[in-house]
Amino acid sequence: MATETPVLELRAVDVAYHGDIRILQGMSMAVRPGKITGVIGPNGAGKSTALRTLYGLLKPVAGDVLVDGEVVTGMPPWRFIERGISLVPQNRSLFNELSVEDNLQLACWSFRRDKARVAEALERAYAQFPILKDRRTQYAGAMSGGQQRFLELGRALALQPRAVLLDEPTAMIAPKLAAEIYEFIHGLPKQGITVLLVDQNVRQCVRVADHVYVLELGRNKIDGSASDFTKDADLRNLIAEWVDYRIDA
Repeated sequence: MATETPVLELRAVDVAYHGDIRILQGMSMAVRPGKITGVIGPNGAGKSTALRTLYGLLKPVAGDVLVDGEVVTGMPPWRFIERGISLVPQNRSLFNELSVEDNLQLACWSFRRDKARVAEALERAYAQFPILKDRRTQYAGAMSGGQQRFLELGRALALQPRAVLLDEPTAMIAPKLAAEIYEFIHGLPKQGITVLLVDQNVRQCVRVADHVYVLELGRNKIDGSASDFTKDADLRNLIAEWVDYRIDA
């Protein structure tokens, strides 16, 4: 049986900052359709750089970025949106002095003249996260960190993406809300949405992901299915070298 073409792919990619500081070195990664692909590794391993490169925010100095098997190296981020790919960055990206609903409407800018579609997009976000509907007139900057993340996720889903890239989605968020976010992420493939999850929370990433890449110093250290990561004692010990806990067997 033929292997499905990845939605997104890096092939032997090098990425450099300031011309000569190589952050990614020969990085290869495939994001399979209908799956959750996790990316883990110690601080400075190049996780966020890999995600930003996949989304056109950084241009490789070597290698290629592909969408649906087509080389798109150098394609600007807004073209990824046109192709149904959304990004939720690690750093907050909301307009704090605008309301929740205004932030959601901005996600609909490309089809803003289609009032019915905009209304449908808003209702989709409110159905996923009822708290957003309750607070739709509230300034985004007045909400808690977890609530703001719900808004960013709702905004990404307003576009009806076929793939979502998530960078540290629960960083600095209370455990209870973080658990809700992971359950939400876990359910996205059932909605037909492919996920790339870059995360420092190794336990949760391995729990929800179908395939996991471990990065080290800008290179692929190892990759495999989530079951490989929970069954392989050597792999658990490798990860335990740079986290404060071990993955449960």
